Amino acid sequence: MGEVKVLTGNYCAAEAAALCRPDLIAAYPITPQSSVVEHLAELVHNGKIDASLVQVESEHSAMSVVQGAAAGGGRVFTATSAQGLALMYEPYFRMSTLRLPMVMALATREMTSPETVWSGQQDAMSVRDAGWIQMFCDSNQEIADMVIQGYMIAEHPEVLLPVNVCYDGFYSSHLTEGVDLPTQEEVDALLPAPSFCHAVLDPDNPFALDPLTPGPILMKYRKTHLEAMEKALQVMEEVDRKFSAAFGRSYGGAVSEYRTEDADVVIVTVGGMTGTGMDAVDQAREEGIKAGLIKLRFTRPFPAKRLAEALRGKKAFAVIDRSVCFGWSQGPMYMETKAALMDAGSAYCHFSAIGGLGGTDISIDMMMKSIRTLEEHKHEPGEMETQWYMVG
Repeated sequence: MGEVKVLTGNYCAAEAAALCRPDLIAAYPITPQSSVVEHLAELVHNGKIDASLVQVESEHSAMSVVQGAAAGGGRVFTATSAQGLALMYEPYFRMSTLRLPMVMALATREMTSPETVWSGQQDAMSVRDAGWIQMFCDSNQEIADMVIQGYMIAEHPEVLLPVNVCYDGFYSSHLTEGVDLPTQEEVDALLPAPSFCHAVLDPDNPFALDPLTPGPILMKYRKTHLEAMEKALQVMEEVDRKFSAAFGRSYGGAVSEYRTEDADVVIVTVGGMTGTGMDAVDQAREEGIKAGLIKLRFTRPFPAKRLAEALRGKKAFAVIDRSVCFGWSQGPMYMETKAALMDAGSAYCHFSAIGGLGGTDISIDMMMKSIRTLEEHKHEPGEMETQWYMVG
């Protein structure tokens, strides 16, 4: 049996990464993820894990270092936030398009400007088309479990793609919860040593890993990359079942649902707002509103079919985003939900809700406003004006 510890979300990411036996860790701090790599440095220094720790001078170097180690066949880990993610964008994009599997914790944060270090999901949403798998967590237990599941998905022979484990900066990264950490033996049973060999650098057998690529080959790369993303939708369901059998914790794969069986109106959440959303659904039920909640656990690959099926038969929905889609005056996950529904979207009353930017709270009252609006207009199909969860 595992050990129950009281940990911050950042420490959960670090402890879980350590249990996955990384060969190399790149460490560069940035608020609010700093304590992830700091704790891993402590574990390496104290001999708790056998891994090479490279203290780099920037996030660009961090991703470049893990990229080289992954290309050598190693299991690697790092973490970042916001401007750090922006600085590593070049090797970040290259990591996925070279099909090098890894896990990186992303304590999500607003992007500048105006200058801020507070929570938001703009950083993760801004790179969602860089070819990585993205999963969002709403509890510290889920952070720990998803780091482990992340490697199981990333290193699957039909996937071979890097994974971001995303969680809300400060809300999840710095707040503590009781977490059941698996034992090393339990993780080893689920996650054997990496064996991928499609791009292993070997001094005795040199080759050009990333030469100037002609168009026809590049087309094949992109097509197979997208096919791997689609395959990941199946793999994540398989991994969830295996994890549930081992530890009794199932997260539902790409999408999870709360009280949706008979719901008329549904709110769609991403990340740490989900617990608040569940409380709002419970309150709405007490008021006689048939409300439910759908949590988008993976945003890449986008679970379009699962989401459309979860919304089938409902009358109204709102997607709550902690980021904005510039140019549309709506949230990015709302835009993608509409795309997933295609022509069927005209059958629903629906709108985008945006809140929690710059570390502001998303409260039960704010969500209740959305639920009551959906209830009031559920028999009026069509798109409504964006709701902004303004504070003050």
